[in-house]
Amino acid sequence: MFIQTEETPNPATLKFIPGRDVLGSGTADFTESQDAATRSPLAERLFAVDGVTRVFLASDFVTVTKSDGRDWYVMKPGILGAIMEHFASGRPVLLQAQADDNQVNEDDDEIVAQIKELLDTKVRPAVAQDGGDITFHGFERGIVYLTMKGACAGCPSSTATLKSGIENMLRYYIPEVVEVQQIR
Repeated sequence: MFIQTEETPNPATLKFIPGRDVLGSGTADFTESQDAATRSPLAERLFAVDGVTRVFLASDFVTVTKSDGRDWYVMKPGILGAIMEHFASGRPVLLQAQADDNQVNEDDDEIVAQIKELLDTKVRPAVAQDGGDITFHGFERGIVYLTMKGACAGCPSSTATLKSGIENMLRYYIPEVVEVQQIR
């Protein structure tokens, strides 16, 4: 198994591309090993590597965030080994399917459906290239509430991405949007 590694805009996070489906669809974000232990054998295996603080799983990649003071050249072999061992084991990546908050559903009003559609077609592919994702949480009084995940969570440029990129784009296409706020 050949696993590609890519840097992300977040120096504490690397993107690992195993060349096969990881989740197929949706994403899963783990910030604690206890949560990973109950939901994802792959994330649990990655948290066993000393210095791993966050694991983000997407359709065809995994991003791993390290703690400060740790060096990638020391951690990468353990992470690559954990990913290879997981896929060789045949165990599932997730123990149960995740709900996707970004999917347009029949209960969404017209503005929310437009926001979700723009996020899904224009924003999510761009942030996925950087090893992250964005989740829609709500729209109220002109404010769109989003969560940055994976490499985008804690990235030094995430505020600029959120305000200059996503907020400006949503305001351009949907006049009812006046602001975008990140929730954690």
